[in-house]
Amino acid sequence: MTTVDAVVVGAGHNGLVAANLLADAGWDVLVCEAADAPGGAVRSAEITAPGFVSDVFSAFYPLGAASPVLRELDLGRHGLRWCHAPAVLAHVTPDDRCAVLSRDVDITAGGLDAWASGDGDAWRALVAQWRHIRDPLLETVLRPFPPVRAGARLLRELGTADALRFARMLVQPVTRFARETFTGDGAALLLGGNALHTDLGPDEAGSAVFGWLLSMLGQDVGFPVPEGGAGRLTDALVSRATARGVTVDCGRPVRRVLVAGGRAVGVCDADGVAVRARRAVLADVAAPILYRDLVGEEHLPSRFVADLDRFQWDAATVKIDWALDGPVPWTAEGARGAGTVHLGVGVDGLRGYAADLAADRVPREPFVLFGQMTTADPTRSPAGTESAWAYTHVPRDLGWTADDVRAHTDLVEAAVERNAPGFRDLVRARSIAGPADMQRRNPSLVDGAVNAGTAAIHQQLVFRPVPGTARADTPVDRLFLAGASAHPGGAVHGGPGANAARAALAASGPAGPLYRTLVHAVHRRIHPPGPA
Repeated sequence: MTTVDAVVVGAGHNGLVAANLLADAGWDVLVCEAADAPGGAVRSAEITAPGFVSDVFSAFYPLGAASPVLRELDLGRHGLRWCHAPAVLAHVTPDDRCAVLSRDVDITAGGLDAWASGDGDAWRALVAQWRHIRDPLLETVLRPFPPVRAGARLLRELGTADALRFARMLVQPVTRFARETFTGDGAALLLGGNALHTDLGPDEAGSAVFGWLLSMLGQDVGFPVPEGGAGRLTDALVSRATARGVTVDCGRPVRRVLVAGGRAVGVCDADGVAVRARRAVLADVAAPILYRDLVGEEHLPSRFVADLDRFQWDAATVKIDWALDGPVPWTAEGARGAGTVHLGVGVDGLRGYAADLAADRVPREPFVLFGQMTTADPTRSPAGTESAWAYTHVPRDLGWTADDVRAHTDLVEAAVERNAPGFRDLVRARSIAGPADMQRRNPSLVDGAVNAGTAAIHQQLVFRPVPGTARADTPVDRLFLAGASAHPGGAVHGGPGANAARAALAASGPAGPLYRTLVHAVHRRIHPPGPA
C-alpha cells in the first residue's frame, strides 16, 4: 500500500490549488484524476478544426485574475499569461442596441450616458465604491468562513451605515438594484446579463451581488483569458505542484474513500489499489458524488443524508464551439472588439428566459453567452479567423437526444445570425455539447451543471452544500470538500481548494486535536445521530 500525507481526489483547478498549498507546507501529496489529463473544467483542446483552440468548458476568468488565492501562487513564474480583448463585454439586444463594458471607466460611463443621461456618473460611483472595498471584499468572499479579519476590515472600510446599505444590495434582485441605481437600460443589461452567468434570474433575491461583482471585476481587471487556452492555467498549477514534489496521477479514478472509525484513512482506486493518507483526504468533486458514491451514506449522519437529498443543482447547459473563417460580422460596432458578447434578449427577455427555466420550460428565446476567443487571444486560431463559443442554459433532466441538442443549437445560431448576418456562412466546423455530453466529458458537471450547485441564497455560505459551517470540514474526520460545491462556490478562483487545504493543515497542526474536537462537536449539533 502506498502511503502519503494527503490524497487529493480530482485534478480540477481547486484540487491543484489544494495540492500546491499542502506541498508548500511540506506534505507529501498524491492527486488522483479520473480523466486522462488534469484540469477538470479548466481545459482546452482543438475540438473543432486543426489550429483552432477551444476552451472545452470554462473560458473567461475575471475572478481568477483578481483572486488573492491564485495571485499568491505566482503562476506567472510557471507560464501563465493573461490576454485581453479590446473591450470586456458587450450586450446586444435583438433590435441591435449595444451596451459595452470597457476597462476604461470613461468609455463605459460614456456609453451608458448614451442610453440615459446621468447613468455614467452613477456607474462611476459604483466603481469608486468597488475600488475602496475591493481587497477586503475579495478576502472576505474567498477565504475560510467565518472571515473574521477580512470581514472586520470590510466593515471598517464601509462604516456601519454603508455596510447596512451594502448588505441590502447583496440580497436584492438585480432588476431592483438596476432600477434604483440607473435610469436607462444600458446598465441594466450589463448587470442583468452578468448575473445570469449564474443560474439566478434577474428577479431572484441575491442576483444583484453577482451582476454587480462581475461588472465591477470586468471594469477593474477585465474578463481575461490564459494565453494559449484555458489549459495553460492548469499547466501552470501542475508545473508549480510537481516542482514541489506533488504526484499528479491521471487516468486513475477513485472508487472509494476509505473510512475507519469515522475517519478518512485513504482511497481505493478503480483497480482496487489502496492509498493510505496519513493526514487527510481532499475531494475536488461535486458534493453528492463525494458523499453518496465515494464515501457512502452508511458513514454519514442520517440528518446529513436527508439534507443532501435537498441539494439543488444549477441549470443544465448546451455549449457550442465554432471554427470561423473570419471575425463575427456583428452589425453593432460595440460587439466587434468584445471578448464576451451577451445576446438573444433584452431586459425583458432576460426575465422571460429565467422564468422559462424556473418553470422547467425550454426557452424559445435563449439568452446566449458568446465568446470571441481569438479577439481576446490571437494565438487561439490562424490569422484572420476566429475561435468562438457560446452557451445557454436549459432545464435539467430533459433526456435530450443528439437531434434535440442540434435543434437547440440551431436556435442559438439563429440568435447570433440576427445580430451578425452572414455568421453561418463563416462556420468551418463546430462541436456541440448537450447536458449529457458535458457530464461525459467531466462527471462532476452532472447533467451539464457548471457551478456544482445553485448560486441561490438558500445554498450559499452556511447553507452550501447543506446546512453546516460553510467550511471545508465534513462529518467524516480528516475528509475535506475542496470543489465548487463548497463555499465560496463556482467560478475559477481557487477558493474552495485553498480553504480545504487550510482546514487540513489546521486539523494536523499543533492545535489539531482541539480543532478537530470543536469541528466534530459542531457537526454533531447540526447533524445529530439518530433518525432524520
